[in-house]
Amino acid sequence: MRNPHGGIDMKALEFLREMRPAQTRLVAEIAAHGQLQRAAAACGLTQPAASRALAEIETRLGQRLFLRRPKGMEPTPVGALVARRARSLLQEQALLAGEFADLTSGRGGLARVGAVTGPALRHLAPAIQGLKGEAPGVDVSVEVAPSATLVGMLERGELDFALARLPPGFDDRGFLIESAREEVVRLMVRDGHPLLGRGPVSMRDLHGLPWVLQDHGAPIRRVIEAAFHDEALSSPADVATTSSLLMIVALLRDSDAVAPMSQEVTDLMLEPPVSAGFRRLPLDRSLIVEPYLILRARGREISRAAEALFARVRDSIRQAAREAARQAAEDPGP
Repeated sequence: MRNPHGGIDMKALEFLREMRPAQTRLVAEIAAHGQLQRAAAACGLTQPAASRALAEIETRLGQRLFLRRPKGMEPTPVGALVARRARSLLQEQALLAGEFADLTSGRGGLARVGAVTGPALRHLAPAIQGLKGEAPGVDVSVEVAPSATLVGMLERGELDFALARLPPGFDDRGFLIESAREEVVRLMVRDGHPLLGRGPVSMRDLHGLPWVLQDHGAPIRRVIEAAFHDEALSSPADVATTSSLLMIVALLRDSDAVAPMSQEVTDLMLEPPVSAGFRRLPLDRSLIVEPYLILRARGREISRAAEALFARVRDSIRQAAREAARQAAEDPGP
């Protein structure tokens, strides 16, 4: 804005930078309604108070914002500019208030979580769906990876919590730890595999077959190796190593390979709506992986959204444990 002598009116610019929210809203309401009385009512003011407030704004700016016409208040070019920007500011303030309410109530914000594959499918995915059903504004970031990767991310502050196991070399004193669930391992093969239909097979029957396994040291791989050792057998010689589910599917599809997976993964692959052309190979022994943990970094605050997701995941795990205990009590076995 220019002063009467042709230069920039610095006082007017300073006033624009410091306009109070009540002044901003008044200008926007006058432009919207075209009537000072209606704008005053929208702002909770009397008409004389609104008239004085507008006069003060125009005096500070050195510019008329509205022309008084018989049919109402007509904005000048400067008034139209100020009103347009005032509306933008009010909208931003409303968005700020809404996002603040969502963030502080857990209906918005960011939740960053990691999990190994089994609990990611069984507990994390349903928990995310439940949370998003109630709070669609929450942004959930999910990392599905081996435990060593997840615990490292948690330690560096890249995750709010994780469903994983503590690998060797990590100091457990840096984490808040809750025991979760052990994982049941199943064997998956392609439909038409030569060992299907023979009843439960033994580890000895499987020793000469190709296998698709996770990295050395991964919990499921350790369980398979231990099962072979129980039969006085070495680990299988023909092994492809990958933790990618897509690669596992590709390797199983056209071969007689065997892939051990958590029960949650095989359920996803074998049941509708996926039904991916694979089968579960029955085994004459159980394969159980040590329990995974619910891990949080000690002394680190997490968002309300992450707290809400954490509570849902923990409740799901505890409910599953109660159901398993009840089933065990009803069917204790031999």
